[in-house]
Amino acid sequence: MKKLLTLAFILGMAAASAGANEPREADVIVYGSTPGGFCAAIAAAREGASVILLEPTDHVGAMNTGGLSHCDSNQMVRSTLMGLFDEWHTRVVKDYTDRGLKAPYDPAKKDQSRWTFEPHVAMRVTMQMLDEAGVTVLTQRYLKSVTKEGPRIRSLVTKNGTFTASVFVDGSYEGDLMAAAGVGWTIGREGRDEYGESLAGKQYPKKQMNINGFADDGKLLPLITTDDAGPEEAGDRNIMTYSFRLCLTTEPTNRVPMPKPDNYDPTRFEIVRRALKAGETRIGFDLYPLPGNKLDGNNSIGGQFSIGLVGGGNHWHSADEAGRKKIWEAHKQFTLEFIHFLTTDPVVPKSIRDKYSELGLCRDEFAHHDHFSPALYVRESRRMKGLYVISQKDILEQPDKDDPIAISSFPIDSHDVQRVASRDGGVINEGTIYPVRNQRLRQGYAYHVPYRSILPRPKQCENLLVPVALSCTHVGISSLRIEAAWMVIGQAAGVAAALAADQDVAVQNVHYKTLRQRLLAQKQVLDLPELSEPPSADGSIAAKMLPGLVLDDAQAKLTGNWSRSTHFKPYLERGYVFSGEKESESTPDREATASFRFTASTSGRYQLLMAYSPHETRAQHVPLTVSSGTHRKTISVDQTVPLPEGKAFRPIATVDLQADTETVIRITSAGTTGFVILDALQLLPVQPE
Repeated sequence: MKKLLTLAFILGMAAASAGANEPREADVIVYGSTPGGFCAAIAAAREGASVILLEPTDHVGAMNTGGLSHCDSNQMVRSTLMGLFDEWHTRVVKDYTDRGLKAPYDPAKKDQSRWTFEPHVAMRVTMQMLDEAGVTVLTQRYLKSVTKEGPRIRSLVTKNGTFTASVFVDGSYEGDLMAAAGVGWTIGREGRDEYGESLAGKQYPKKQMNINGFADDGKLLPLITTDDAGPEEAGDRNIMTYSFRLCLTTEPTNRVPMPKPDNYDPTRFEIVRRALKAGETRIGFDLYPLPGNKLDGNNSIGGQFSIGLVGGGNHWHSADEAGRKKIWEAHKQFTLEFIHFLTTDPVVPKSIRDKYSELGLCRDEFAHHDHFSPALYVRESRRMKGLYVISQKDILEQPDKDDPIAISSFPIDSHDVQRVASRDGGVINEGTIYPVRNQRLRQGYAYHVPYRSILPRPKQCENLLVPVALSCTHVGISSLRIEAAWMVIGQAAGVAAALAADQDVAVQNVHYKTLRQRLLAQKQVLDLPELSEPPSADGSIAAKMLPGLVLDDAQAKLTGNWSRSTHFKPYLERGYVFSGEKESESTPDREATASFRFTASTSGRYQLLMAYSPHETRAQHVPLTVSSGTHRKTISVDQTVPLPEGKAFRPIATVDLQADTETVIRITSAGTTGFVILDALQLLPVQPE
């Protein structure tokens, strides 16, 4: 077993100089100690390979040990996340109970409960598992170049030594080794037509803020990224926002005061002031309770302004070591300035100032980094153009694959990409994809990750596996971009790397049957769970999947002021319409009506159901009239009433329909207060008793 550098060194001591006893050659070298990277290293070592794990920074574990302490697997099908993921979490809990503390969660229960832990515990468990597996861990080994012989990587040249192996794994978020090895990759977002993805291109689910995004001189205000987002159907080279996951506390004995930012410029937050003055409330960041009276602070995906620096990570992938350090510092500066603004600016409501003023950094976390997280949350970077590209259809339409190495199930979910100011007035955040998931279970849909998606094209490289910057679209990475998924995919890459090294074959020629056997032996799950309901794009429900007569809003004749939206999910087909808000100050509201006309196939009694998104802002007395021959019935619908659990429709009445005449259903906003929602109606025959 190769000697592991000490935990104290890994946590922040200066990198050891390249000594005579330091290993420079192994069967498998993993570059990047992200969750996918360290799991690849452990898995390969457990298969009998000698393994060196090279980390470009002084921090091992990336987000798993760097502040992301609320495990996002609560939105996944946890029964499919076994192997090293399950072992890691079991050992995290054991770390607490071995010290006589209460278990923070039960990893044996594969439910949707929150799994939370402290960063220093995550680090301790990670290093123990690497040590026990015999992995040599070397930090501050920033990649400089790659030496290749034909399509095979021979060695990696780092700032602190050159390293040789039979097989390599790129465990970096950025795909740095992949790019240096000449493997094809992409960055940014595809257009909608490239892979037939409805969630590709530009996305505008958030409401536009009615504020001016320009300064008096006509220039864009700070924190606005553009005044031209580009064509809605087209892709671009922009990526979702980066941020930190902050480990915070209000506990006086462990609280370190929040550092004051150097050179704070209050004018940087003029756009936020304007938003607050306009009544915007979605400003701040999310806080998740952790053990030890701590909190995990995260960028708010639903917020208008949060700790994510929109547009700040667009050039991270192409920056060198010094450039990334500069971008990292820019994100830290923004984070500290934003918190300083929230806690000191007089335009911020006192309740918000007081809330964030109580927070400080944790004295017992990240001591070698002044208690601030050392890991920038790189949600998206380069993506390989490999043997198979995972896209929207693979997640929602065709989840089964012949060569699965893991199961992923996080919702398709993207943070903001751009913040756009219109010359005609208004500011809107663009690029957000709200979670596309099973609304009843509050989890994403399970799908196979094929072995081909982590393989480069053979002519480009035949001894490299890429489990983190794997081959997928922007929509694909919006689901795959989660530590739990990367851990199980990384484990599979490590097993494949060990097999390729042992058999002296190209990674593309590893026999899948053998790989599958070894993955199952390492307790990986490869069979998809049974679906409780069919997945659909955009969080929608397909009308053809439903019984009875279904009337979508697209079939209605609309008059008056209706607006279209896809904000609240699920919805039928391509969205829903709503009324109740003035389109502009110069356009007064007038009665909005929606009329459906059809002929029933059979006369008789029908149960009438309505699909809508319940909310306290909805109208409580929505008039709905059903006219069918001699039958007429008027119904008042309260759209603040929740739908039945797990259902997309609510029964509202029983009506009589005649088959020999046209039926008209009319909905109106007349006399209502609040928003009237029209998504769909459903008519089900009532069986006679």
